[in-house]
Amino acid sequence: MPFTLPLGSTPPNFKLKATDGKYYTLDDFKKDKILVIFFTCNHCPYVIGSDEITRKTAEKYKSKGVVFVGINSNSVASYPEDSFEHMIERMKAHHFPWTYLHDEKQTAALEYGAIKTPHFYVFDEKRHLIYIGRGVDSPKDTSKMTVNDLENALEDHFKGHKVQKPLTNPIGCNVKWIGKDKHWIPDDACDLV
Repeated sequence: MPFTLPLGSTPPNFKLKATDGKYYTLDDFKKDKILVIFFTCNHCPYVIGSDEITRKTAEKYKSKGVVFVGINSNSVASYPEDSFEHMIERMKAHHFPWTYLHDEKQTAALEYGAIKTPHFYVFDEKRHLIYIGRGVDSPKDTSKMTVNDLENALEDHFKGHKVQKPLTNPIGCNVKWIGKDKHWIPDDACDLV
């Protein structure tokens, strides 16, 4: 069984607390046409560098029924700045157009097979996984970006086409696993293609 959720899969459920103080499950997003779940955090320079591009994509497709859900699964022991309190502060400062969930026990990260931050998963109307991987090809410095794979996948889908590039390697920081146990994925083990 692959570590990362295979294409065509349905999203594993979760019950996670958001920065607004509420708990969310998949059912809270069932009315949304397309579900984009992405694993993210507060500290990673690849996340910080590409958050505004992710914002633009989320805002561009909101009217088409696309909802974005960010999940922070990083171990606070590894990076204290990835704490829930800092998540709240970051959302207050930036007003990102997504629900920001805290995966304190890392259950969602393990079930989805998150490898990097950021790492994107796009689920269609029937909640089948149609795209997985990076958002853009230069998330740390988007001035050098040449392709927005996430947006291309959404465009393909809304044009009624099969996603031309449904699988890409996520580019970013490794998910910070608690204790680096048996589920920890080293840098050299995360090639998806």
